[in-house]
Amino acid sequence: MNKKLLINKRDIFWDFDGVIKDSVEIKSNAYEELFTKWGHEVANRVRDHHNLHGGMSRFDKIPLYLSWTNETVSNSLISKLCDEFSNLVKFKVINSPWVPGVTDLLHHIKNLGSSSYVVTATPQDEIIEILQEIDLLDLFKEIIGAPIKKTNAICSIMNKYKILSEDAVMIGDSKTDMVAAKNNNIDFILRKTNENYDLQNNKDIIMIDNFL
Repeated sequence: MNKKLLINKRDIFWDFDGVIKDSVEIKSNAYEELFTKWGHEVANRVRDHHNLHGGMSRFDKIPLYLSWTNETVSNSLISKLCDEFSNLVKFKVINSPWVPGVTDLLHHIKNLGSSSYVVTATPQDEIIEILQEIDLLDLFKEIIGAPIKKTNAICSIMNKYKILSEDAVMIGDSKTDMVAAKNNNIDFILRKTNENYDLQNNKDIIMIDNFL
């Protein structure tokens, strides 16, 4: 990664899946597995939607995906599927590969006196547990997960710490991340993955393969 991209950026907002851990496919597989009981057509549609909307919370996705089935949607069923999804992915995410160079960069940012923040669609309690398990928790000044939307999470942090838009950047891998950055008038860096080819066609976006 060209460190010039982060020159003069004192506040760096990070997505998690696909940016810190190479875990996007784990969640794609889990959504597909979760909805296979309603047929392969539904499961394939679920996988495709997830790949296009990686930054969207499971609390929004699962009710939507259930609406594509013949099930009567209830809060108890949504809660049950959210729990099943968490059980499918949490430990696989912890053990998934790092995005190359990310841990060194996070330590470098902290050593410079700059600040990192996680804004993710992963539920709040779950992302804190994951960050504890992978020994990164202390590198982040603030961590905000679902159900808070990323746009609102960034806005809240910027207001709390009086962050100027020109000092901040969002590193993400989805359209949701890009929109959250735009909504808060901060720069955006796309980490390229196999799931975001549609965004890679946008020549106005700054893109990276990894953090080496």
